[in-house]
Amino acid sequence: MPDPQQPWYTPGPPQQPVPGNPYASEGGAQPGSGAQGFGPPTPPPPTPPRRRFGRGPVVAAVVALVLVVVAGGVYGLTDWGREDPAKPVAKESPRPSGSASPSRTPGAGGPELSHIPTTKEVAAARKPGESSAWIADDRTDIPKQINKVHDLWIVGDTAVQALYRKVTAYRLSDGAEVWSVTLPSAVCETPANPTPDGKVVVFRKERPDNERGNRCNQMQMIDLRTGKQGWHKKLDEPGDEDDTLIVYSAISGDVLSVARGQRAVTYRMGDGSKLYEVPSEKKGACFPDDVAGGAARLLVTSECMVSVDPGENYGQVRELDPRTGKILWRYRTKTGWRFGSLISMDPVVFTTFNNEDTANDWRITVLDPKGKHRVTFDARDKGFEECAGDGSGGNIQPCRGASVDKGLIMLGGQSQVGAYDVKSGKFLWGIKSEEMRMLYALRAEDGKAMRIYEAAGPSTPGRTFLMGPRGAGTETEVVKHPKATAAWEYEMFMGHTAYVDGRLVLTSTHMSGDENQKPVREARMLSFAASP
Repeated sequence: MPDPQQPWYTPGPPQQPVPGNPYASEGGAQPGSGAQGFGPPTPPPPTPPRRRFGRGPVVAAVVALVLVVVAGGVYGLTDWGREDPAKPVAKESPRPSGSASPSRTPGAGGPELSHIPTTKEVAAARKPGESSAWIADDRTDIPKQINKVHDLWIVGDTAVQALYRKVTAYRLSDGAEVWSVTLPSAVCETPANPTPDGKVVVFRKERPDNERGNRCNQMQMIDLRTGKQGWHKKLDEPGDEDDTLIVYSAISGDVLSVARGQRAVTYRMGDGSKLYEVPSEKKGACFPDDVAGGAARLLVTSECMVSVDPGENYGQVRELDPRTGKILWRYRTKTGWRFGSLISMDPVVFTTFNNEDTANDWRITVLDPKGKHRVTFDARDKGFEECAGDGSGGNIQPCRGASVDKGLIMLGGQSQVGAYDVKSGKFLWGIKSEEMRMLYALRAEDGKAMRIYEAAGPSTPGRTFLMGPRGAGTETEVVKHPKATAAWEYEMFMGHTAYVDGRLVLTSTHMSGDENQKPVREARMLSFAASP
C-alpha cells in the first residue's frame, strides 16, 4: 500500500502537448512507454477500432474469445509509478474492440441463462452487503440478427431507450415498465440527448421490412415523459435519396440537426418545420458530415477533401447558433488529420486521428470557450485506446469510456482508468486492474477523485468504487454489485452506462434476436444502487 503521506505517482517523461498552433507537429512518447512493469502484461494488439468513411461506419469484425474465469469478488489494483512490480495473477484473455458483445457460453458451473430472474428473485438472492438491483426483461420479438440498442436517456425518474420498433421507459427505482411505444418500422437513429423538457425525435425506417435499401428517413417526435407521440415527417431533402440510408442527429435546446451524405439541416423541435441548411465550404470541398448537441450548443463537423492524397486533407468543426445558423467559431485539424469523436461539449474536447493510420494514430484536443486551441496530447503512452477501444464509429457522440467533469478528462478502457488535466493535458494519476476488466469513470468527485465502474467478469460481479490520487490500496467500494446478476451484467460488456443520483444503469449496445444461436438470454436493462 502506498505511503499515505507521499504522492503515489512518480511522473515519467513529460507529456508533449501542442500549445498554440494547432497545425504544429505533435510529439509524445510511443505507445507502451511510461507504464512498464505495472499491472498485467501488455496484451496482443486488439481488433482495430471502427472508423467513419464516407456515409457510414465500418464496423470491426467481432471475434469470440474464450475467457478464463477468475474467482473472487474483489479485484486487485495497481497504480502507475510504483517501485514494486505487481505480483503475477490469473488473467483473462483480452477482448476485441468494437461495441457488439461477442457470443459467450456460461462459465463452468455457471447458471443456465435461459431464465432471466425477476427483480423480486434478485432481491431474494441478495446477500449481506450487496447493493439493491433490478433487472428488466423485454420479450418483444426482434429480427434474427444483431440489433442495435440505441442511446440511453434519463428523463425524470425513468430510463428510456429504443430497440427495433419499440421505445420503452423503465422506472429508475424498480425497473418496472412505465410506458412503451411501438412504431411501424425499426428505429435506425437517435440523438444522444433529448430536449431540456424531455422530447426527442427518433428516426425510423421507411418500410416495415428489413431488406437492404430501406431508407432511414421517417422522423417521429416522442415526449419521453409520457410516451405520447407528436409530429411525424419524412426527411425529404434535395439530392440523392440513398443518402438517407444512414443519418446522424443531435438536439440542441429546441433545435434538431440532421446530417446525411454531404449535407446537414436543422428543424424546430416544436413542429418539425425546417430552419436552415448548414452550408458546405471551399466550393463544396468541406462538407458537413456529422452533428453534436447538448444543452443549447450545436457543433457541426466537416471533412475537407481538398486532395486525392489523404495526407493533404483535414477536418473541421464549427459551433453554430442553433436557431440562426450563425457561425460562432471554427477550428480545423492539422493537415492529414480528421475529427474523431466528441468527448465533451463544454468544454469542447474531442479526438482526432491520422488519415494514414486510422487504427492506431490518434490524439485528444481541448478548445477554449471561443474555439481556440488550448492543448493537444497523446494518451497512447499510458495504454489508452480511443473511446475505450470502441473507436470513432457511427455518430461522433458519445465517446464511450471517456468523459470530462470538474476539470478532469477521464479515460477508461481495458484494465485501466486515468485522469488528465483539462487545461494542460497533463496526466495526473491512474490505476490498473490486475485482471482484464473494463474500467469506466462515471464522474469526478471534488475535482480529484473519480467514481469508477469496474465491469463484471464471466462469473464475478462488477463493482462501483471511489479512487483518488493516493492510488491503489486506498479505494473505497461504494456499491457492491450482487452476484445474482453477475452473468447478465457480464453480457452487457462495453454497453451503455448512465449514472444518476447514486444509481448505475446498464444496457447492451446490441442484442441478438436469434435465441437458437446464443446459449444465453440477454436482459434488457440492469441497475444497481447503494444499499439503504
